Amino acid sequence: MLDGEVLMPGSQETLSARGLSSVQAARRLAAEGPNELPPPRRAPAWRLLAGQLTHLFAVMLWVAAALALAAGLAPLAAAIVVIIVLNGVFAFAQEYRADRAAQRLRDLLPTRVQVIRDGQVTSIGAAALVRDDLVLLTAGDRVSADLRLTAVHGLAVDESMLTGESVPVRPSAGSDASAGTYVVQGEAEAIVTGVAGNTRLAGIQSLTESADRPPSPLTLELHRLVRIIAMIAVAVGVSLAAVSLVLGLGFTEALLFGVGVMVALVPEGLLPTVTLSLARGAQRMAHGNALVRRLDAVETLGATTYVCTDKTGTLTLNQMEVLDVWTPNGTVAMTGDGYDPAGEAVGNPQAISAATRAAASAIACIRGRAVQARGRWVAEGDPMEVALDVLARRLAVPAVDPATISHRVTFTSETRYSSVVVNGNTAVIGAPDALLPYCRVDGGPDAAAAVEELAGRGRRVLAVAEASGVLVRDGRLDLGRDALELLAVVGLEDPPRTDVHEALTTCRQAGVRIAMVTGDHAATAEVIAREVGLLGSGGLVVTGNDLPTDDEQLGELLDRADGVVVARVTPADKLRIARALRARGHVVAMTGDGVNDAPALREADVGVAMGASGSDVARAAADLVLLDDHFASIVTAIRLGRATFSNVRRFLTYHLTDNVAELTPFAVWALSGGSVPLAIGVLQVLALDIGTDMLPALGLGVEPPGRHTLDGPPRHRRIVDRALLLRAFGVLGPVEALLAMTAFLLVLVDHGWQLGAEPTSAGLAIASGTAFAVIGLAQLANAFACRSERSTVFEIPPTRNRALLVAVLAELALLTAFLGIPQLSGLLGGDWPSYQGWLFAGGAAIVLLLTDTTAKLLRRSMMRRP
Repeated sequence: MLDGEVLMPGSQETLSARGLSSVQAARRLAAEGPNELPPPRRAPAWRLLAGQLTHLFAVMLWVAAALALAAGLAPLAAAIVVIIVLNGVFAFAQEYRADRAAQRLRDLLPTRVQVIRDGQVTSIGAAALVRDDLVLLTAGDRVSADLRLTAVHGLAVDESMLTGESVPVRPSAGSDASAGTYVVQGEAEAIVTGVAGNTRLAGIQSLTESADRPPSPLTLELHRLVRIIAMIAVAVGVSLAAVSLVLGLGFTEALLFGVGVMVALVPEGLLPTVTLSLARGAQRMAHGNALVRRLDAVETLGATTYVCTDKTGTLTLNQMEVLDVWTPNGTVAMTGDGYDPAGEAVGNPQAISAATRAAASAIACIRGRAVQARGRWVAEGDPMEVALDVLARRLAVPAVDPATISHRVTFTSETRYSSVVVNGNTAVIGAPDALLPYCRVDGGPDAAAAVEELAGRGRRVLAVAEASGVLVRDGRLDLGRDALELLAVVGLEDPPRTDVHEALTTCRQAGVRIAMVTGDHAATAEVIAREVGLLGSGGLVVTGNDLPTDDEQLGELLDRADGVVVARVTPADKLRIARALRARGHVVAMTGDGVNDAPALREADVGVAMGASGSDVARAAADLVLLDDHFASIVTAIRLGRATFSNVRRFLTYHLTDNVAELTPFAVWALSGGSVPLAIGVLQVLALDIGTDMLPALGLGVEPPGRHTLDGPPRHRRIVDRALLLRAFGVLGPVEALLAMTAFLLVLVDHGWQLGAEPTSAGLAIASGTAFAVIGLAQLANAFACRSERSTVFEIPPTRNRALLVAVLAELALLTAFLGIPQLSGLLGGDWPSYQGWLFAGGAAIVLLLTDTTAKLLRRSMMRRP
């Protein structure tokens, strides 16, 4: 016997005699509880809230409140404390909701485990595992409990999560496997020895909980933006404090003034608002069967320009059925309905007999089975293996007794075959081009021609061969010329998904290029690609062996708009493809389902794993998991990613526009040496931040995707770029600031003020209230202007974003309260404007909308110029 390739002594009993019964498992589950780790210790809510009340900017406000109190300005101190608490509660609520949303998304993808219960192979949730369950492991599986291996077949396990050692270990029968590790090669059977809190993984959970995850690129960029704004705010605050001292204010009042300006100009709610917007985008994607594992991947999805997709299950249904069996004695046509074993074979008796022999060899190599569930036949295991099981049943081939299997060679991407030794003979199934060079054909037509003919009809092809005696050596087949007898070439149908053509058309419309990257035969892949519309007239079909060795040439070869099919690829090829396309400036989404696809998924900008049929290893490496394995779900995710990306830009533009309008009165006051009175005070700025920034920003964060979301390639690669800054600081912000200062000065002049003179207190209060109203109503208009970077406010239905309408109504109510309630207006420093002032404020909102519309129309006309 070969070490690592045989069953343990005493395990030659049949499957029906091994494993727990359902009754036993249910009793143990009830007694010992589910196989779930204790929930991680989360920071209590009060501590999270305290963190929001004690960060740098909050501390600055606390200092300002203390200074105000020391200066005898108790109402001002109280108002600043209210601002601190409101900002803190808002930020806490956003972070808390985003964290809970992310947890709910993670719960959508439970781990499945194959076990033997009641003598049958069945798939259960990992939480239902109990001690002494008999577990079947295959490449790509996550080990969900502590196990003792009873049989191994070329097994390799990645224990890096527990040990930090990156090289997989090769355990033998009788050794242990720990929960949290991954099977990267081979197969095994094992007995559960520990579950839940009694696993090795649970013992080190505290270490996992203490590890801080590094910030994402998006988080780093936003922190950079906030730091820049904070530095500007500090510089402005210090400058204005110095000017205040020169103009005769006391030191305490000047310091308080400067600190207040600093804090007022920093968008404290920006980061939690972005986080919540990404979380909401992720939830929308989950409803579209695309599960985001990292929130910042939502932004990256929106920038995707190239998708490398699998064929099987993504472009096709992954519901395979054997339709043709070529044998040296003739071809057999199979009839039936899906996975229902009822069906028949049509062909000459000699061909049917040969097909029956081939089916007997094929099912010895597989574990997949067709089972009845809720009155219909479904796949339990790999769909291709299930199709072979259905073929054997339709040909009345009896099941293989596991006790007759002595050796097993598992499928790998390098060998592309699997094999068993059953009753002393070797049975093999695999890719025809991997087996035919070692096969002899006893009479009949050319097998290679049969392969090409079946592949040319879009069939997935599989060779079945056999040899007398044991050909297994060191976990591989010892193959030489004519070592195998070719029994059959099987043609399987995997029909394309009905709506893939439309999804591919949408991708091209969005400027996203597509490549089918598959391990299938080139002819099979080409037929499917043309059927679904992936390949155009200038499309390329190439095999992995023919790819250029130079990455620059590889990227140039694949970077074409009419589609690409890369067949017979290896995981190393996929890794090179992702790297080469990224080097050409593409944002690459790469799909994968196998254990060896993990490196390519990590290399790509967005790794996409299959949730229904993919391996646990691939899902762990991916940024996005397709819960239905459907290509259209990728397109949906790109659309929602672009919408979320745009939403973040929308409320950033909104925030920054407001900052310009709030900063301008202080700049004018300082530059004029105090000759022009201060149009709005620090508390008014803080009130504007609460009344005009918070709720409308949230409304902009949930703007639904528009009909032009996927028109053309992504226009922006970064959240903050020159276009956004130009729009906020060069158009909307200056217009809003100019309107506010114009209104302020007109009201002052109307009350008899002249430049350099001291205004009357009544006139200053009304002028300040008017400037406050202008900024408030202009921000109301700005919220609608920021709904799109291209479409004007008159082109977007106002009722499409009801959250924004509610936010704007709330803003109006707050603006009315700030100016109309005497206690509040007196505290803030502005009185109710005259009717002329309100007319000017309303007109200012219209002017801002017209300015935004003009700027958008001018930009459109410039883009249309040759």
